[in-house]
Amino acid sequence: MEFKSLKNIESSFKQIRFFGIVFVCLCAGIVGYALWNSYSFAEAQRQKIYVLDGGKSLMLALSQDLSQNRPVEAREHVKRFHELFFTLSPDKNAIESNIKRALFLVDKSAFGYYKDLTEKGYYNRIISGNINQVIQVDSVVCNFDGYPYKVATYAKQMIIRESNVTERSLVTRCNLINSVRSDNNPHGFIMEAFEIVENRDIRVIDR
Repeated sequence: MEFKSLKNIESSFKQIRFFGIVFVCLCAGIVGYALWNSYSFAEAQRQKIYVLDGGKSLMLALSQDLSQNRPVEAREHVKRFHELFFTLSPDKNAIESNIKRALFLVDKSAFGYYKDLTEKGYYNRIISGNINQVIQVDSVVCNFDGYPYKVATYAKQMIIRESNVTERSLVTRCNLINSVRSDNNPHGFIMEAFEIVENRDIRVIDR
């Protein structure tokens, strides 16, 4: 009878120890989850910026890792250069203004093309012939695996005259390096070693 009583005590002690271990593990799990959740909440709050608008209203802005936007900014930078450099109207001031803004985005390699076209009288023919040149950028392919970044641009040029419209295929290449952001260069890139790989007529459409 005494042996059976001791056996029951030992069994009860094992049950108590088992439930005690389960309880401790459960408490540890709850504490761990609470700490992780608190850290996640604090991290999310650090991504939020509250801005006072004239000291009156409170606006919420979200911060973001700058590197996440670099590929998008790179493509927009290259696209913007092509739109400024290759979009021409029969107005000398408009041409010079666009070229000046485009040259802030690139090194002297593009200036070489501009100087060459000027010497050949290309811009004078645009003005005297009342010709409009419009560019449509189809795609900008950037390779971010190495630095400087390799970029290829595929676009179409439309040479619009009174009698016809000439459609050209334009392919360019360049290297892209990081630079300081400014009003004239908001994306913080500079195009290097710019070259026109292809610029050929595709078709002529009579008007």
